[in-house]
Amino acid sequence: MTEAVVDELMTFPIFRDIDEDRFPGNTPLRGILLNDTRVTTYQPGEIVVREGDYGNSAFLILDGHLRVVLNPNLPQNMLGRLSVKKKGFFEALGQLWTNNWRPEVRDPERYQNTQAASSSGAMAGVYLQDIPAILDEHQTAQLGPEMIFGELAALGRVPRTASIFAETEARVLEIRWQGLRELRRFDTTWKEKIDLAYRRNALHNALKEAPMFRHLTGEQLKAVEDATLFETHGAFDWHTSYKRMLAQGREMEHGTPIAREGDYPDGILMVRAGFARVSARIGNGERTLTYLGAGDVYGLEELYRAWKDKDDSIVLETSLTALGYLDILRIPRQVLEEFVFKEMEPPQTKLRHLAGNEISADALKEWAVGRRFINGTRAMLIDLNRCTRCDDCVRACAATHGGNPRFIRHGATFDHWMVANACMHCADPVCMIGCPTGAIHRSISDGSVVVNDDTCIGCGTCAASCPYDNIRLVQVANQRGEPLVDGEHKPIMKATKCDFCSSNPGGPACQRACPHDALRRVDFRGPDPFRGGYQ
Repeated sequence: MTEAVVDELMTFPIFRDIDEDRFPGNTPLRGILLNDTRVTTYQPGEIVVREGDYGNSAFLILDGHLRVVLNPNLPQNMLGRLSVKKKGFFEALGQLWTNNWRPEVRDPERYQNTQAASSSGAMAGVYLQDIPAILDEHQTAQLGPEMIFGELAALGRVPRTASIFAETEARVLEIRWQGLRELRRFDTTWKEKIDLAYRRNALHNALKEAPMFRHLTGEQLKAVEDATLFETHGAFDWHTSYKRMLAQGREMEHGTPIAREGDYPDGILMVRAGFARVSARIGNGERTLTYLGAGDVYGLEELYRAWKDKDDSIVLETSLTALGYLDILRIPRQVLEEFVFKEMEPPQTKLRHLAGNEISADALKEWAVGRRFINGTRAMLIDLNRCTRCDDCVRACAATHGGNPRFIRHGATFDHWMVANACMHCADPVCMIGCPTGAIHRSISDGSVVVNDDTCIGCGTCAASCPYDNIRLVQVANQRGEPLVDGEHKPIMKATKCDFCSSNPGGPACQRACPHDALRRVDFRGPDPFRGGYQ
C-alpha cells in the first residue's frame, strides 16, 4: 500500500465521512489504511474467497461487481481443492512395489500453472472458466461497490460460508483483522455496520444451534439475540505469540482472565470459537479442571442453582481464562430465567466432580493445555513404555505416500508419553489462514486437513503458522530424481504433512502398523485421551 493509494481511498464516502480526530495519534486512520489494508484487482471469473476457507480479513468492494454463490455450493475441484478418492484393495497393496525409491518424486506436467505463476511473479489465483454456466446452475447474488463481506470469518474465526468470485473486473480492498478491529473501535459507523452484520448472521446461527434454545419460538429467540453480547479475547493470530512463548519456555502461562472464582454470575458464557481453561484455586496457585471449546457453556450450574434455590449469594465456583483467541457469547441471567430455566432439566454438576479427582492425575492435562494439544482432533500419541523404536509406523506411512513419510517420530514428551510431529488436524486450524490458493483445506469427506499438491505454490504460509511444526516444505523431483524448477530456475517447493491416510482404506497406516499398540491417534477434546483413541 502506498500513500497515493491511501489518498484515493480517502475520497471514498465510507472513509471520507470518518472523523479522523477520533483516532489516537499512535493509530491514525491513514496509518490503518497504509499498514492493514491492500487493494487487489480481480479479473472476471477469479475467485476472491472460497467457502470453507479460514481467513483473517474482511473485504470492501471499491469498484466492479462480484457474485456470491448461494446454492448449491461450487464443486470442490472448481475451488482448487483435492478430490479425495479411496484406493481399492489391490491399488493399496500395489503401493508396496510401485513406490519410487527417490524422495518426493512428482509428475512435472502437474505443475505447469505453478511454474507460470512463479515465473511471472504474480500471486496464483483460481479461476472459474464458464461464468454463464455457473449463473445458470447456481443461485447467486450480485455484490456491488461499497459493500463489505467476510467480516464473519475475520471476527468470528469461522470458515467462510460462501464462495465469491469476480463477475467483472473489480478492485477490492482487503482489510486485515487488526485494521478492522481499530476501525470498529474508533468509528461508530464502522462499528454499527460490522456489529449489525455479525449479530444478524453469526449470533443468530450460534443461538439457534444451541440445544438449550431449540424450544424457543422465532420471536423468543430474537429477544435472546437482542440481549446477548459477543466478546472476543486474546489475539486472532494467537499462534504467533504462542510460538514466542514456547521458545522462551513460558508455554504454561495462560491468557486473559474472563471470569474469576467467587464472582457473582450475571449470565452464562457460551464459547463460539477458540478454547478456554476452567480452573479452581488451590493454595496460591490455580488447578486446571478442564477446558472448553466451541459450543461449551460456562457458569450454567451456578446460575441455575441461584434461580432454583432463590439464593443470590451463590457465586462462581471456578475461573475462566482464554487460551489464545476466544470468541464468546454473554447471555444475561434475566433472559435465561424468562425463556430457558423453566423448561430445562437441572444441569449436570460436572465441574465439582472434576475437582474431586486426585491432583496427580491432572499433570497430563496441565501439560496438554500448556502445549495447546487440546487443539488436536487426531494427534499422534505414542506410549514410550510400549514403543520399541522399530519404525514400522514410519515405514507404513512412507509406503502409503509414494515412499515419503509424512510425519517425524519425534516430539514433545511428558512422563512416558510423546505427541509426535504429525498433523493433529486441529479444531482451530490456523495453518489454513492466509493460504493464497486454498490448497490447504478441510476434506469434505471426513474433516481432515489436507494439502492439494497441484495447487500448492510452496509459499510456506501454512508451515510458518503451524504452532506445532507439523508441516514441512520439500523440494520435489522428476522420475529421474532431478529437482524440478520454475521458469526462473528456482526449486519448486511443496508443503507436505500427514493427511490421515485420507485416500487409503482402513484408516491411518501408522496406527495399524504398530505391532505393540504403542501408537494411537487421539482426540484431545475427549474426556481422557491418554486412555482412549480416535473413534
